[in-house]
This record gives sequence, C-alpha cells and structure tokens, in this order.
Amino acid sequence: MTGNIALLMGGFSPERDVSLATGTACAKALREARYNVTEIDVSKDIASLINQLNEIKPDVVFNALHGEWGEDGCVQGLLELLGLTYTHSQVLSSALAMHKERAKALVEQVGVRVPESKSITAQDLAAGDPLPRPYVIKPLSQGSSVGVHIVFEGDNHTASSREDLGFEGDIMVERYIPGRELTVAVMGDKALAVTELSPKQGFYDYEAKYTDGKTDHIIPAPIPESIYQEALDAALKSHQVLGCQGVSRSDFRYDDTARGDGGLYYLETNTQPGMTDLSLVPEQAKHVGISFSELCAWMVEDALRVKEQV
Repeated sequence: MTGNIALLMGGFSPERDVSLATGTACAKALREARYNVTEIDVSKDIASLINQLNEIKPDVVFNALHGEWGEDGCVQGLLELLGLTYTHSQVLSSALAMHKERAKALVEQVGVRVPESKSITAQDLAAGDPLPRPYVIKPLSQGSSVGVHIVFEGDNHTASSREDLGFEGDIMVERYIPGRELTVAVMGDKALAVTELSPKQGFYDYEAKYTDGKTDHIIPAPIPESIYQEALDAALKSHQVLGCQGVSRSDFRYDDTARGDGGLYYLETNTQPGMTDLSLVPEQAKHVGISFSELCAWMVEDALRVKEQV
C-alpha cells in the first residue's frame, strides 16, 4: 500500500495529550502499512496548518484530533473548504455527536433507550439539585470523561462554580444509571464487540481511561446474550442515525438490577475514538482478527471510498 498521509494530532483542547498519543500510535501503524505519513501538531495558527497541508498535498488527512475544534465539525469544515479527503465522520455528524443532548435526541428516535437529562447553566447548578440524586454532571460538548462528576444521595455539596467543575462551556446533567459500563466500536457497517469497563476504584473517569492498570477491559463483556446483542444493535443504529463514517464508539450503562430488557442505556457516541495502547477500538478490532495497522489502513481506504461516492 502506498499513499501520502497528513496526520493531524495534538490540537488545543483539554484532550491534547490523548490526541498526541493517538497520533503517535496511528502514524507508526500507518507506516507499517507502507503509507508515507507526515505528522502535524495542530496549533491555533490555522494559516500555518493550511500552508503545511498545501505543501504536503495529502491523498488523505488522517484526523487524530480529539475534543473541541478537532472533533466537533470545525476542522472537518476547514478540510472540506480545502477540498481534502479525511478520515472519520464529516461536518454535520461530527457536530451532532459532539453535542450530547442533540445526539441523544436523535438516537432515541430510532428506539435506543437514553437516560433523562437536560442542559443547564452554572447558575442553575449553584441554585440546587437540577435533577433528583443521584445524577451526573458532564460537559455538553467534550469527550474523554473530562470534567465528569457524579452527585450521590448524602453528598455534602456539589460543584457550584466553574472552578469546581473543572471545565468551560455548556453543562449537561443526566440521571445516573447504576450498574456496568459498556462500550461498542462500529467499523463501517459492523459493530465489532462489547467491552465491559471495570474501574478498580471509583468510576470510569479521565484517569481511569488513560492510566495503565486503573481499569479492566473485559471482552467480550460477561453479560446476557440478549443485552450483548442489544448493545451491538444500538451502537450501529446510533452510528447510522448520526450519519457517522469510518469508525465510531458508543458508550452505554447497563443496569443489571433492572427487570426484563429495560437495563441498557445509551450515553454518547465518540466519532474520534482514542487509538492509544489503552484504547478500546483497537482492542475490539484485535478481538475480531483485525490488527492495529490493518485498522488504520482501513480507515484511510474507507475515507477514499467515501470520497469517490460523493
């Protein structure tokens, strides 16, 4: 395989460090697949980025950015203006998936269960509990569990200021679903597997995601077959209704105390899932017989295929 790849990494969101790790791993994998790869550490100097892309003249831009600007449709819009082919989802689906409330509204329309939630301001939060406890506070448009707080019954206080929250931007509060954390990767038109994420302490926050040894990844998830299949189906439905392309990953909570089939809840879809040594998409791909370099190469070839169909 040959091809000229510009790989965007780094960026300036709170997820910069994760993006650098993703970019480094993907560049290595693409070179193993015999692509020519030029890494670009993206800064706020957009004119410089445009100049670099014009010099490289890539066949495909591999987008390894995470978080704001790299994942929310902004850089995708720039690449569209430049007429460049790029990996992962396009402008509209990137923006929709990044906005958790709008994503959930769409996903609910195709029959996938979601927990009650609403958007609020910091002032609303300071005024008192916006939902009955327990509930989750999270950024409306961030990933990697940045700034997530869980408020349980009996807690003495909750986050009441921006300093307490640890993130900027809009706030979403969501009913807390007890039970187990599940995630499903989708590759094109196929859901790969269901992984249970079992943190050794606390919940699956930023530290648990990106610190080696903090969380057990159990694949396939040891859950009833009916719930396993429901999670696969829900992830594929979410990928499709949001208009995602390439690879995505959807996260769920499974309340294993619920009676009947009412225990699985969709949380969000990540259109730029992490691709580090600890990441879940490469792990699930490996589980179904796809190596990391094969996965990255498929993402490049899929981007070219989508471009040809336009």
